[in-house]
Amino acid sequence: MKSNLTKLSTAALALSIMVSACTNDTKTSTSRDSLKTDSTANSSLKPAGPPPEWGQSIKPEMQAVIEKLASYGDKPIETLDATDARKNHTPTDAVMDLIALNKIEIPAPKVDTTGKDINVAGGKVHLRIYTPKSGNGPFPVIVYYHGGGFVIANLDVYNASAQGLAEQVNAVVVSVAYRLAPENKFPTAHQDAFAAYEWVVKNTVSIKGDPAKIAVVGESAGGNLAANVSIMARDKNIMVPVHEVLVYPIAQANMNTESYKMYANAKPLNKAMMTWFTEKYVNTMIEAQDPRISLVNAKLKGLPPTTIITAEIDPLHDDGTMIANKLADAGVKVSSRNYEGVSHEFFGMAAVVPEAKAAQAYAAEQLKAAFK
Repeated sequence: MKSNLTKLSTAALALSIMVSACTNDTKTSTSRDSLKTDSTANSSLKPAGPPPEWGQSIKPEMQAVIEKLASYGDKPIETLDATDARKNHTPTDAVMDLIALNKIEIPAPKVDTTGKDINVAGGKVHLRIYTPKSGNGPFPVIVYYHGGGFVIANLDVYNASAQGLAEQVNAVVVSVAYRLAPENKFPTAHQDAFAAYEWVVKNTVSIKGDPAKIAVVGESAGGNLAANVSIMARDKNIMVPVHEVLVYPIAQANMNTESYKMYANAKPLNKAMMTWFTEKYVNTMIEAQDPRISLVNAKLKGLPPTTIITAEIDPLHDDGTMIANKLADAGVKVSSRNYEGVSHEFFGMAAVVPEAKAAQAYAAEQLKAAFK
């Protein structure tokens, strides 16, 4: 990652507090909203070329991010080993560079951050804790799990999402740096995710949190982890989160769904990368059918109300739809929205992509309602 990533991330994600409200009523059960958003917030972000073949409906701001990411000339992640893949530029880098190039002004952060290492089985996990600057608490708490296919990325890359939620919900957010594969194979990330949640449950008061108001949120691989935390909490008879937000979660192992076929070559996530991620995390490919990875095979009854956010131009789009349907079939209250014209990883791009502002606002609305 670039050395200035943390500094840039901290500046950019503050803009995520300037959200545009979603006007559609929340849908329950298996119904889904598909939102079209006015792309006027950053009219200076114009793509240089025509829409890519894999995403003819892409919004201009999203395309500008993808073009900037391509401009770095990095080798495809699926051709690299994990160590080199982690050195590639990220969508966050592209967003930060667009902010700088377009002189987008960023409000001051409304949260303070601290770091803490906790002991887990076989090692330690780092937590980044975002605490609202205004008010004395106790605040509701969100345990947040970043994406990256269980292999790449870190707390800095997903800083915008975590801080955006902390500021909009006025909550303490605990972002979890679970250990990555292939150095730490399945189910290490899943065990780390739950160990971090257990720590939060036991130490809520010490971080100015309300022990009765704890939710989980995750993106992509992190969405899978967040759902697993709810399942493990249910099965281990400890406090189940009051709500879970799953943003384009990994929910099953079949890479021949319609969205995998349609967006096999999409950016920044494609089918080849998903195969690469899976091979790096599991010990054998048969393990990808484990209900902890293929959530559609899990026992879902008794999970908390769930919000699912998907992107149109995303191989994982159908994963989100499938797990939404499975949860609803299990009697779980489900609310979901699909955002058109954007691709995987859009959620943390609120500084430049209007759909990300809207999605963060929607997630924040759902969490605030759950915390009441």
